[in-house]
Amino acid sequence: MKTLILGGTREARVLADIASGEQGFDIVSSLAGRVRDPLMPVGAVRVGGFGGVDGLREWLVANEIDTVVDATHPFAGIISANAAAAAAALRLPLVHLRRPGWSAQTGDQWIRVPDLAAAAKTVADLGDRVFLTIGRQGVGAFAGLTRPWFLIRAIDPPEGALPPHHELLLARGPFAVDDESRLLADRRIDVLVTKDSGGDQTEAKLTAARSAGLPVVMVGRPPLPEAAVVMENVAQVWDWLQESAAQ
Repeated sequence: MKTLILGGTREARVLADIASGEQGFDIVSSLAGRVRDPLMPVGAVRVGGFGGVDGLREWLVANEIDTVVDATHPFAGIISANAAAAAAALRLPLVHLRRPGWSAQTGDQWIRVPDLAAAAKTVADLGDRVFLTIGRQGVGAFAGLTRPWFLIRAIDPPEGALPPHHELLLARGPFAVDDESRLLADRRIDVLVTKDSGGDQTEAKLTAARSAGLPVVMVGRPPLPEAAVVMENVAQVWDWLQESAAQ
């Protein structure tokens, strides 16, 4: 059974590692190519976009794909929608692998907002020194804020407009709580802005913010396509793939 894994996440790499070693499974992982030095999964890999729904549908047909796993980042809404449309058109089984979002704990001061535009409006009233941890895409939503100072952390440098007062910190997780606490203190951070990505790779910043009594602007995930089949961990998806192969 030939499966396309739309990847770029740790879960996608773990799934590729498991499935690529099993007889009867032919796995191809796809990466968007937006990170200069991505962590590569085991097995066959293609890098780059498909050209929208039509391009993805044509690629699925040309490569004789039997099943599709959307294991992209929880905020990769466009490719998730395209995958759902292309798979539906071809009547291919598709599952969305999405790790659970973070849950607020006692002491957290979270302000949930629906998108980055709302985050930019909210953060302007919360402090003068902002820790922006949303990746390199979407930083432009904060470019018009001329008063606050921003610490912008991303794996690669953001493209496009940036806030006039900022420091760029290039780093890849996972991050330790002690290091995050030290960073908040050293940069005299007033407020943290993050996406509700979930997982433990970057969760330490939330623990550090809680300990420091800092507010967190939490950007909500884009919705998945209607009637999407969603699974929360690799084990569930691996069971689903094995059941699909047995049919």
